[in-house]
Amino acid sequence: MPLQNRVCPDGIIKSSRSRGTFMGNRGVLHNANKELKRQFKAKAWITCLLEFKGRQRELMSPNAYTELFFLDEVTAFAAGHRPCAECRRARYNEFRDAWSDANSWEGDTVVRAPQLDEVLHAQRIDGDQKVLWRHSLANLPHGTMFRVGDDSYAVCDQKMVKWGFEGYSAAEREDLPETVDVLTPRSVVNVFNSGFRPVFHPSAIS
Repeated sequence: MPLQNRVCPDGIIKSSRSRGTFMGNRGVLHNANKELKRQFKAKAWITCLLEFKGRQRELMSPNAYTELFFLDEVTAFAAGHRPCAECRRARYNEFRDAWSDANSWEGDTVVRAPQLDEVLHAQRIDGDQKVLWRHSLANLPHGTMFRVGDDSYAVCDQKMVKWGFEGYSAAEREDLPETVDVLTPRSVVNVFNSGFRPVFHPSAIS
């Protein structure tokens, strides 16, 4: 049985044998038996590289953060994660600056990580429920994810793709409603509207 460490677009962590292209962290979520006991512990939900400076980790080691995995960066953003400021420093700086501009940040010159995490936490989860918001599908920018029924989709340039653990499949725009439940946090969609482009799994553009 695979470990419960794959993150869905709604942020829920499930088991899957498929491999991700990014790793993530929400704190220590597992017990000594490598069983998931909670969905998050920290407000800093980050997206990391699979490899960084040759570091080796045993998955779900005792008293260590729980390694989570995402299909791609699009999925991570939908779930409410942001780039890691250590292993993805350049990407974090790019996102931080774009987020500050797109959301008219009025605090420091640019938003700091703890402030960003507070905003994202409020926009991604309410108690133990994913925060969804309604929006016109036609006006959602590239990289935004949304839900229709039990299925998750993403806007990939001029087309729609359906999400799965193994990758994306084609979706017909005419089969989707005009207004949808958006998974990606509002402030992140503002960033996408400003021209920031999240990384898609190759299956979305093949």
